Amino acid sequence: MAYSARGLPYFWVMQRKINTLIITAVLTLLAMTSIQAYLIYNTYELKKDAFINETKKAISRIDDETEMVVETSELWGQVFSELLWEYRFKGLSKNQFIEELKKEKDSFSRAFNKLYQEELKKSDLGYEIKFKKNIYSIMVMDSMQIDTVAIFSKERPLFVLGDDFEESQAYTISQARWQTDYTALDADGIEKTVEFRVHTRDRMNISEWQRIVLGRMAALLAGSVLLLLFVVGLFYYSIKNLIKQKKVADVKTDFINNITHELKTPLATLGIATKSLKKPEIKQSPEAFENTLNILDRQNTRLQKLIDQVLTNSLGSEELTLKKEQVVDEEYIMNGIADFSLSVQDKNVSFTTSIEPKEVLLTIDTFLFTTALFNILENAIKYGKESVAIAIETKLSNDRYEIRISDNGVGIPREHLPSIFDKFYRVTSGNVHDVKGLGLGLYYTKQVIDAHQGTIDVESEPDRGTTFSITIPTN
Repeated sequence: MAYSARGLPYFWVMQRKINTLIITAVLTLLAMTSIQAYLIYNTYELKKDAFINETKKAISRIDDETEMVVETSELWGQVFSELLWEYRFKGLSKNQFIEELKKEKDSFSRAFNKLYQEELKKSDLGYEIKFKKNIYSIMVMDSMQIDTVAIFSKERPLFVLGDDFEESQAYTISQARWQTDYTALDADGIEKTVEFRVHTRDRMNISEWQRIVLGRMAALLAGSVLLLLFVVGLFYYSIKNLIKQKKVADVKTDFINNITHELKTPLATLGIATKSLKKPEIKQSPEAFENTLNILDRQNTRLQKLIDQVLTNSLGSEELTLKKEQVVDEEYIMNGIADFSLSVQDKNVSFTTSIEPKEVLLTIDTFLFTTALFNILENAIKYGKESVAIAIETKLSNDRYEIRISDNGVGIPREHLPSIFDKFYRVTSGNVHDVKGLGLGLYYTKQVIDAHQGTIDVESEPDRGTTFSITIPTN
């Protein structure tokens, strides 16, 4: 295993760097998204304010320049002043004053709303607007004191003119604190004046203003969403490729480490045997000389097999040349089990079979297909328990022949299942391989099955064994 200058394994260092890079990228993306959301929100607020101000100006023109609307407002002001004069000089109570004011506002509001909506239609704003006037305080000014007739809260003001609606849905057009007086003759013909101060606000309600504002921002919102999706997609694609490249690099490093380990043993044996041939006692003993030559021959053969395994098992399905022949399914399966049993007779292995009762002719490349099956069986031995039990079941369904090979081994963790057919991939436990190998067996098996236009699937649970399902066409 390679180590960094700090004594840590390189894959740990690389993993930490990649994790740091991913976290930094995620935080950067979140920061960019937050900034973009903030800017969009500010733009929304600006657009909303501009829209509200635009509407205020339109309403103000109606309120100030339309003769009939102005006259109606003045008539209401006249009635208001008269009622206040009666309160001051004719004994009208505060509650009576408020009640009379509420009665008068009904008739004035109907006339006012009709005129107001007609003027709004002339303005051609394109959306519905409601208007009302609220009173928040009424005070009568006396030379000696101030008489507070009524004070209303901002949430529940006194509605006196226009079209009533919820205060939570209203926007202020204008507000005024006006102080004036009103003079009239009493029953004795004496002229009397009431001076008063009133705090009013003109409020408006705009129907569907959010939709209108968002509609004006449609291009900006669409562009922002598309840009955000593009950045997120690019980020996802980059991180996915980074993880994939890191995974490929890890697999290649693992493969190099494994093949190096596999080659070391025969090379070391060859070196020792070669040195032994130079010793006089070996040269003088024909038996020892012959034995050493046999060792050289066996290790040379082993090296050749290792190289051939790498070269042959690295081939893809499109590179395999099939030499197909027809075989009877039961005979082929049982012969395969018998041949494999001979190679593992020194191990505690048992087989159970359940063969399709109907005779089926399989058209396969027997050498390649047998090698693929043996790879699965060898894995069952490698990753099996002390007593290995292998079950082989075959069945025919809709011109598809299925071979299921199950074992009672240690199983494969769920997170490894999608990758076990990848080239050089080997299931690890705590970054340490429990079983030696090059990670090519199952890759080669899948390439052979693909070349036969078949499929291979795997089901597994840790400590409950593994089942490989191979399906090939019978035609």
